[in-house]
Amino acid sequence: MTTDVLLALLNSRPLVGGEERDALGDPARGARWAREHGGDGSRAELALLRRTRDALRDVVRGASPPAVLEPLLEGVHQVPELTAEGLVWNVRTPPHARLAVDAVLGWAEAEERFPGRLRPCANDECRLFLLDRSRANRARWCSMAVCGNRAKARRHYARSR
Repeated sequence: MTTDVLLALLNSRPLVGGEERDALGDPARGARWAREHGGDGSRAELALLRRTRDALRDVVRGASPPAVLEPLLEGVHQVPELTAEGLVWNVRTPPHARLAVDAVLGWAEAEERFPGRLRPCANDECRLFLLDRSRANRARWCSMAVCGNRAKARRHYARSR
């Protein structure tokens, strides 16, 4: 599912112990990350993935309009193919752009299927994003065990003072 690629890309630059860990920052580590997610790990792909991650982050946070994603879709075509199962639409893209395009398509899918549910973690000290698939649409943290627990502990401590 393309939303998996989207979340993996958005969450590829977390804060761990207050220190940023960029999975795409180092060429070797970035190439490994790209290959693990179906890419080729080329320098061109990594540069485009970093640009895509930053643009998607700004769009999800509301700092930029969705139109900033348009240049990332240059050279992308949807091509019909008749199969035994019927008509199938295939996305054709330059090879180095496949993962970045999948992430943008994941964002579009999330906006269509889960409007308003792709959001940043409510923990101000966290940079991760979540896609709330809960029925009540009340998920606030990327991880209840980590960020949610910390927020609840902070509130408890503030009340008990």
